[in-house]
This record gives sequence, structure tokens and C-alpha cells, in this order.
Amino acid sequence: MIRIHDVSKVYNNTIKAVSNVSLDINPGEIVGFIGLNGAGKTTLLKMMTGVLKPDKGYITIEDYDIVKDPIEAKSIIGYISDNPDMFLRLTGYEYINFIADIYNVSVSDRKKRIKYFGEQFGLLNLLNKPMQSYSHGTRQKMMVIAALIHNPKVWILDEPLIGLDPKSAIVLKNMMIEHAKEGNTVFFSTHVLEVAEKLCDKVAIIHKGKIIFYDTLDELNNRYGKKEDLEQLFMEVIQDE
Repeated sequence: MIRIHDVSKVYNNTIKAVSNVSLDINPGEIVGFIGLNGAGKTTLLKMMTGVLKPDKGYITIEDYDIVKDPIEAKSIIGYISDNPDMFLRLTGYEYINFIADIYNVSVSDRKKRIKYFGEQFGLLNLLNKPMQSYSHGTRQKMMVIAALIHNPKVWILDEPLIGLDPKSAIVLKNMMIEHAKEGNTVFFSTHVLEVAEKLCDKVAIIHKGKIIFYDTLDELNNRYGKKEDLEQLFMEVIQDE
């Protein structure tokens, strides 16, 4: 479970990127996080993962405070950032094993997971090559494998489908569904509203740093009237603010 309580973040003492946000994401839920560029999505995700510290409020991951208990909280998070261009001089194997070492994943478990994920994403023949030789999409898939190598209870994903080919996007979406079915938590930001519409139990809409809607898609339709797709609903919601 993820609990976000009255969280705010201000940049340069003037720009309120996130304002008094409260959300509870329960085990077994897939929640899509939607907003325009600059709405505060990435700032909130970085606070949830401990990259940034909230100026106000608190965030707990499975009852661990991300500020007070960072090691415990981060040990159960799988985080995929929006930038896959990291550690590019390492081979895929070296990078995944580096992350597995951080999370104390046993040799036998990491071998099984690398084989499974490598087969799912069609990467086994590339793992011994430097990541700087990979395409953007292949680097993104490598970030996914590394983020999930320790079998985390909570997935926090920042635009995880960007750069993935259609087959790999389907693989990741199926993994998200299976992870939630096992009673775990998935929270991801996306610009692809069709994905959120088909995948999510709930959506959280952020606008100018504030959560203006958080509930099921059925409730969104009930509140704003049935539309042909989530994109139309989203535009109506933010226009009302």
C-alpha cells in the first residue's frame, strides 16, 4: 500500500509543484496518474521514491515512511524513471547484477528472473553488450528488468511505456496486471490515456499541482457524463478547474 498525506513541494520558494496531495493506493490496485506536462506528476513520483523530500506531509510505502525509513521503504519499491540513459558503459548483465547486489537478490533468484525477463522482452542475445549500443527502447526494457529484479511489492513507474515497441508494451502491461492480481500495488504515470482506460482500476488526475480527481473510471463517467474515451473526459475535467 502507498499512502500520501497532505504532501507539498515548492521550488525556489515560489513554484508550488505539488500542493496538499493526499492519495491512498491499495494492494491489488493499478492506478494511472494523469496530467499535462508540468502538472506535478514527476515531482510527486520522485517524492514517493525518496529522490526528493516533501516540504510538507508524509508518504509511506507498506507502513514505512519514505523519509524516516528510506532503506526499508525503498527495498520494496520497483521504480522505473522516465530516463533510461544510465550506466551506459555497463553491459546489460553488469547493470542488472549491480542492481541485484544492491537489493541482496540471491544468485539463483537473479538467474531465474534474468532468464524470465530476458525471454519475455527478447533480450537474451543483447545482455552481454554495452548498453550504450542499445536503442532507446531496449534501454527502457533493461530499466524494467533491473527495477523488478528484486520482486518488489510496490511498482512506481514514470511513463514506462514510452519507447517500447507494441509487443514489449503488451508484455509490461500483462506483468502489471499479474503483479496486482498477486495483491501488490502498481502506480504509474502516463500520457497514453487509452492505456489508463484499459488497464487501471482507478485514475488520479493532477492539474497545477493538485489532485482534482481520484476514483474509478465509472465514477469519472458518472460525475462528468459518459464520453467516447478518457481523453475527452480528461479535457473536460481540467477545463472545469
